[in-house]
Amino acid sequence: MNTRVTAYPTARKPTRLGNIELVALDVDGVLTDGSLYFSSRGETLKVFHARDGHGIKLLMGSGVEVAAISGRRSAAVTARMRELKVRHVVQGCSDKVAALRKLAQRLGIEPLKCACMVDDTVDLPLMSAVGFAAAVADAHPLVLAAAHWVSAAPGGRGAVREFTDSILRARADAL
Repeated sequence: MNTRVTAYPTARKPTRLGNIELVALDVDGVLTDGSLYFSSRGETLKVFHARDGHGIKLLMGSGVEVAAISGRRSAAVTARMRELKVRHVVQGCSDKVAALRKLAQRLGIEPLKCACMVDDTVDLPLMSAVGFAAAVADAHPLVLAAAHWVSAAPGGRGAVREFTDSILRARADAL
Protein backbone atom coordinates (compact mmCIF):
# COMPACT_ATOMS: atom_id res chain seq x y z
CA MET A 1 0.00 0.00 0.00
CA ASN A 2 1.42 3.36 -1.04
CA THR A 3 0.39 6.21 1.26
CA ARG A 4 1.08 9.70 0.05
CA VAL A 5 1.61 12.53 2.53
CA THR A 6 0.75 16.02 1.37
CA ALA A 7 1.69 19.34 2.87
CA TYR A 8 -0.70 21.71 4.53
CA PRO A 9 -0.37 24.53 2.04
CA THR A 10 0.43 27.99 3.32
CA ALA A 11 -2.43 29.41 1.25
CA ARG A 12 -2.34 33.05 2.22
CA LYS A 13 0.18 35.70 1.36
CA PRO A 14 2.57 36.01 4.30
CA THR A 15 2.23 38.82 6.80
CA ARG A 16 5.06 41.31 6.44
CA LEU A 17 7.83 40.50 8.89
CA GLY A 18 7.80 44.06 10.19
CA ASN A 19 4.22 43.50 11.40
CA ILE A 20 4.97 40.39 13.45
CA GLU A 21 4.12 40.79 17.15
CA LEU A 22 4.56 37.20 18.42
CA VAL A 23 7.05 34.52 17.36
CA ALA A 24 6.43 30.91 18.41
CA LEU A 25 9.49 28.67 18.29
CA ASP A 26 9.50 24.90 18.29
CA VAL A 27 12.26 23.51 20.51
CA ASP A 28 13.61 20.17 19.27
CA GLY A 29 15.05 20.70 15.80
CA VAL A 30 14.72 24.50 15.92
CA LEU A 31 16.22 25.81 19.16
CA THR A 32 18.26 22.59 19.30
CA ASP A 33 19.62 20.38 16.53
CA GLY A 34 17.04 17.76 17.43
CA SER A 35 19.50 15.43 19.13
CA LEU A 36 18.46 14.04 22.50
CA TYR A 37 21.22 13.22 24.94
CA PHE A 38 20.53 11.13 28.04
CA SER A 39 22.66 11.17 31.17
CA SER A 40 23.37 7.98 33.12
CA ARG A 41 20.54 9.08 35.47
CA GLY A 42 18.10 9.31 32.57
CA GLU A 43 18.07 13.12 32.37
CA THR A 44 17.51 14.57 28.92
CA LEU A 45 20.22 17.01 27.91
CA LYS A 46 19.85 19.54 25.11
CA VAL A 47 22.30 21.88 23.43
CA PHE A 48 21.22 25.46 22.63
CA HIS A 49 23.13 27.90 20.43
CA ALA A 50 24.23 31.15 22.12
CA ARG A 51 23.55 33.25 18.99
CA ASP A 52 19.96 32.00 18.89
CA GLY A 53 19.56 33.08 22.51
CA HIS A 54 20.97 36.53 21.78
CA GLY A 55 18.62 36.91 18.82
CA ILE A 56 15.66 36.05 21.05
CA LYS A 57 16.77 38.70 23.55
CA LEU A 58 17.13 41.30 20.80
CA LEU A 59 13.70 40.44 19.42
CA MET A 60 12.04 40.71 22.83
CA GLY A 61 13.90 43.98 23.41
CA SER A 62 12.28 45.36 20.26
CA GLY A 63 8.81 44.62 21.65
CA VAL A 64 8.10 41.30 19.91
CA GLU A 65 6.74 38.58 22.18
CA VAL A 66 8.52 35.21 21.97
CA ALA A 67 7.10 31.83 22.93
CA ALA A 68 8.65 28.37 23.06
CA ILE A 69 6.08 25.68 22.29
CA SER A 70 7.20 22.06 22.53
CA GLY A 71 5.58 18.67 22.40
CA ARG A 72 8.09 17.41 24.96
CA ARG A 73 8.72 18.43 28.57
CA SER A 74 12.27 19.20 29.56
CA ALA A 75 13.96 20.79 32.55
CA ALA A 76 16.67 21.99 30.14
CA VAL A 77 14.09 23.97 28.16
CA THR A 78 12.66 25.45 31.35
CA ALA A 79 16.13 26.51 32.48
CA ARG A 80 17.15 27.98 29.10
CA MET A 81 13.92 29.92 28.64
CA ARG A 82 14.16 31.24 32.20
CA GLU A 83 17.74 32.36 31.51
CA LEU A 84 16.57 34.19 28.37
CA LYS A 85 13.56 35.63 30.23
CA VAL A 86 11.12 34.09 27.73
CA ARG A 87 7.82 34.39 29.59
CA HIS A 88 5.72 32.20 27.32
CA VAL A 89 6.79 28.56 27.52
CA VAL A 90 4.39 25.72 26.72
CA GLN A 91 5.75 22.19 27.11
CA GLY A 92 4.13 18.79 26.69
CA CYS A 93 1.80 20.38 24.16
CA SER A 94 -0.23 18.10 21.92
CA ASP A 95 -2.08 20.96 20.15
CA LYS A 96 0.28 23.78 19.32
CA VAL A 97 -2.34 25.66 17.29
CA ALA A 98 -4.67 25.84 20.31
CA ALA A 99 -1.77 26.86 22.56
CA LEU A 100 -0.74 29.65 20.20
CA ARG A 101 -4.31 30.90 19.76
CA LYS A 102 -4.82 30.98 23.52
CA LEU A 103 -1.57 32.88 24.04
CA ALA A 104 -2.29 35.34 21.21
CA GLN A 105 -5.77 36.01 22.57
CA ARG A 106 -4.40 36.58 26.08
CA LEU A 107 -1.83 39.03 24.66
CA GLY A 108 -4.36 40.73 22.36
CA ILE A 109 -2.44 39.77 19.21
CA GLU A 110 -4.17 38.77 15.98
CA PRO A 111 -3.13 35.31 14.71
CA LEU A 112 -2.02 36.85 11.41
CA LYS A 113 0.52 38.94 13.36
CA CYS A 114 2.06 35.74 14.69
CA ALA A 115 4.97 33.84 13.17
CA CYS A 116 6.38 30.41 13.88
CA MET A 117 9.62 28.59 13.19
CA VAL A 118 9.44 24.81 12.94
CA ASP A 119 11.16 21.76 11.49
CA ASP A 120 8.83 18.77 11.23
CA THR A 121 5.46 17.72 9.84
CA VAL A 122 3.73 17.66 13.22
CA ASP A 123 3.90 21.48 13.00
CA LEU A 124 2.29 21.87 9.57
CA PRO A 125 -1.06 22.89 11.14
CA LEU A 126 0.74 25.58 13.16
CA MET A 127 2.34 26.91 9.98
CA SER A 128 -1.12 27.34 8.46
CA ALA A 129 -2.46 29.09 11.57
CA VAL A 130 0.03 31.97 11.61
CA GLY A 131 0.66 34.94 9.36
CA PHE A 132 4.28 34.00 8.68
CA ALA A 133 5.73 30.48 8.70
CA ALA A 134 9.49 29.89 8.85
CA ALA A 135 11.47 26.66 8.69
CA VAL A 136 15.02 25.69 9.53
CA ALA A 137 17.26 24.65 6.64
CA ASP A 138 17.22 20.97 7.60
CA ALA A 139 13.44 20.77 8.08
CA HIS A 140 11.35 17.97 6.61
CA PRO A 141 10.71 18.54 2.86
CA LEU A 142 6.98 19.09 3.39
CA VAL A 143 7.74 21.78 5.97
CA LEU A 144 10.21 23.44 3.60
CA ALA A 145 7.54 23.46 0.88
CA ALA A 146 4.97 25.07 3.21
CA ALA A 147 7.31 27.74 4.60
CA HIS A 148 7.26 31.42 3.66
CA TRP A 149 10.93 31.68 4.67
CA VAL A 150 13.74 29.14 5.19
CA SER A 151 16.96 29.77 7.12
CA ALA A 152 20.38 29.00 5.67
CA ALA A 153 21.46 27.41 8.97
CA PRO A 154 20.12 24.14 10.33
CA GLY A 155 18.16 23.92 13.57
CA GLY A 156 20.19 24.53 16.72
CA ARG A 157 23.00 26.12 14.72
CA GLY A 158 21.93 29.76 14.37
CA ALA A 159 18.69 29.36 12.38
CA VAL A 160 16.66 31.21 15.02
CA ARG A 161 19.16 34.07 14.98
CA GLU A 162 18.78 34.38 11.21
CA PHE A 163 15.02 34.59 11.62
CA THR A 164 15.15 37.11 14.47
CA ASP A 165 17.60 39.26 12.49
CA SER A 166 15.23 39.20 9.49
CA ILE A 167 12.33 40.33 11.67
CA LEU A 168 14.43 43.08 13.28
CA ARG A 169 15.60 44.35 9.86
CA ALA A 170 12.00 44.41 8.61
CA ARG A 171 10.87 46.31 11.71
CA ALA A 172 13.67 48.86 11.22
CA ASP A 173 12.76 49.28 7.54
CA ALA A 174 9.13 49.87 8.50
CA LEU A 175 10.04 52.88 10.66
